[in-house]
Amino acid sequence: MAGFNKWIFGSLGFALTGTPIGAAIGFALGALMDNASGVVPAQPGGQRRTYTFNNTRSATSGDLAISLVVLTAAVMKADGKPSHGELGHVRKFFARQFGPAHSAELLRLLRDVLKRDVQLREVCAQIRGHLSHPERLQIMHYLIGLAHSDGNIHVAERRVLEAIAADLGISAKDLASLDAMFRGPSTSSAYTILEVNSKASDDEVKKAYRRMAMKHHPDRVAHLGEEFQKAASEKFKNVQQAYERIERERGMK
Repeated sequence: MAGFNKWIFGSLGFALTGTPIGAAIGFALGALMDNASGVVPAQPGGQRRTYTFNNTRSATSGDLAISLVVLTAAVMKADGKPSHGELGHVRKFFARQFGPAHSAELLRLLRDVLKRDVQLREVCAQIRGHLSHPERLQIMHYLIGLAHSDGNIHVAERRVLEAIAADLGISAKDLASLDAMFRGPSTSSAYTILEVNSKASDDEVKKAYRRMAMKHHPDRVAHLGEEFQKAASEKFKNVQQAYERIERERGMK
């Protein structure tokens, strides 16, 4: 990917600000990435990781990475100032998802994006147009985890998450389900996770569980990388635990 980051970031820079100045910023940041690593992270076995993120459906991890940086910045600065918990959450995720060297450059880029106004709608529109619903759910799961990482979600963070979800084509029910996965275990959160009413019949609960298990199965985001698949597995486990809690309390068979 050496030599191409600057062009990818240039086009995305234009999307961030809607101006040629934004494209110039993107070009400079892309050049920084090229000088730092020259290649994108590789999967085990030496194959370069790819994602479905452009019109040819063969974009590299740089496309996903830059979009994550933009969305991460939006959530982090929603309540005024990034916290140590948020920075630690991002640092850990980026290191595992993109590798130490690439992660360091993404964190530098994040510091720059945190200082700028970002047109989230344009960035979300690009993501929505090229990532599947399960992939977008996984990105949203990461962002909600980021908002929860400092112990509580500020009202301004919740508004930003709701705006991002809407622009990504994620329903209010899906957003509430994902958010409930970060709260303490309870019967109330179990129903929310399964996106079903507490007055639903046993058969409706079972159908909801099967639907949610299919929606959040880790295999549906395996190509996004190890850290995303790990998070998806935890999400899938939350769905199973929610169903088991309801099953026990109802005495379902």
